[in-house]
Amino acid sequence: MIRVEDIAKNFNGLWAVDGVSFEVNEGETFGFLGPNGAGKTTTIKILCTLLKPSRGRAWISDFDVLKSAKDVRRSIGIIFQDPSLDDRLTAYENLKFHAIIYKVPRKERTSRINQVLEMAELEDRRNSLVRTFSGGMKRRLEIARGLLHEPKVLFLDEPTLGLDPQTRNRIWDYLHTLRRTKNITFFLTTHYMDEAENCDRIAIIDYGKIIALDTPDNLKRMVKGDIVTVRTQNDALAQKELGDKYQVAVQCDSSGLHFEMANGEEFVPLLVKNAKVPITAVGVRRPTLDDVFLKLTGREIRAENASGRDLLRIRMRHVRGMR
Repeated sequence: MIRVEDIAKNFNGLWAVDGVSFEVNEGETFGFLGPNGAGKTTTIKILCTLLKPSRGRAWISDFDVLKSAKDVRRSIGIIFQDPSLDDRLTAYENLKFHAIIYKVPRKERTSRINQVLEMAELEDRRNSLVRTFSGGMKRRLEIARGLLHEPKVLFLDEPTLGLDPQTRNRIWDYLHTLRRTKNITFFLTTHYMDEAENCDRIAIIDYGKIIALDTPDNLKRMVKGDIVTVRTQNDALAQKELGDKYQVAVQCDSSGLHFEMANGEEFVPLLVKNAKVPITAVGVRRPTLDDVFLKLTGREIRAENASGRDLLRIRMRHVRGMR
């Protein structure tokens, strides 16, 4: 359904996307996972014909995004990060306007609007002004609007950004239902690791490059063993002791020491018994996508509230460091 070959985009000497290639199957939920400034939104804009790539080619449903832009636009729906509803109109009026813009046949408009409102569980608010909606209701209405012209691919750029966990779960229940009933291909960008677990496959992108692409389970297998977290009376001394004694790479942060260990639950009693530095707390858990990103990049996903200027500085430092 989506094919991308060596896509790249340069902004004033900075490669926002640099040689990205991948394919997405029909009916698949495909995720782009990475921090702000990684190239996720730029890639989506190229695929949605909103940006021209500096090099490379891409196809949506066999339509070239450069040569057949109109056909591509008819084949896709887009849910952007930023709200794009007119809050001075009702839910019904927003959908009707979208139907007219996308040339939904007049005879089908009312039935399609009713259908997507029902799917979004907003039929009882059809005549309410959007400004009276909660964040979760607005997001569901935006998704409903994106489906109104029956696209083959729905792009969701950070679909639950800023929503509380309960609302995020409800949005995903809705998306799972859509996938089962409509066989829509979802292309999702996110920095929420738990949200990425909903994807069939995930491409981890950082500094404009894909650094891993696989199923969530296979990505987590890249982390060998369990994640053991330890807090001690002297973390600096304990870090050296653990590294020397067990030949593991020990990360240290404000929450304690972290390292990978096969059969972690069986290892912990041995660790506590033989520790020279007194241990005050210990925990064991299975690897997460956070751990995968940390293993691949040596750091956690950067804070989402970093400014655009800060992100640009980080990218430029990275570029200089690779020269």
